[in-house]
Amino acid sequence: MEKETKYKELLARLVPMIDGETNAVSVMANASALMREVMGDVYFWVGFYTVNGDMLELGPFQGTSACYRIKRGRGVCGTSWSQAKTLVVPDVEEFPGHIACSSLSRSEIVVPLKNNAGTVCAVLDIDSSELASFDDVDAKYLGEVAQKISEVIY
Repeated sequence: MEKETKYKELLARLVPMIDGETNAVSVMANASALMREVMGDVYFWVGFYTVNGDMLELGPFQGTSACYRIKRGRGVCGTSWSQAKTLVVPDVEEFPGHIACSSLSRSEIVVPLKNNAGTVCAVLDIDSSELASFDDVDAKYLGEVAQKISEVIY
């Protein structure tokens, strides 16, 4: 199935699944499971890190074990948080300060989740075991996914 078609399916299933839910952990848990289910092996790790003070803390995820905490501005997740923007990294080995939570990670995309005031409250982190797995299509649709989740929990 074409990537764009998968993302449209993901959004079509995500919106009614999270509608009316208020528990952030539950929403992130089901959203990460759904993303892994729809996107398949392209995502070997998908999950959330939530902001707590000056750290990102591990939230609900699907995949291998992960880092518990990431400092603001460190690695792909911490940089996405500090810059409040989506980062697409074709080769994590070339990203300055990349944090290797898993040796399987070869490429990564991180999308911030913002509240109504525009403050980043969490990041959606997705890793692939293949190089250059993510592009502008992923950034567009995962931005929509992050927006839908943010509207419900923040």
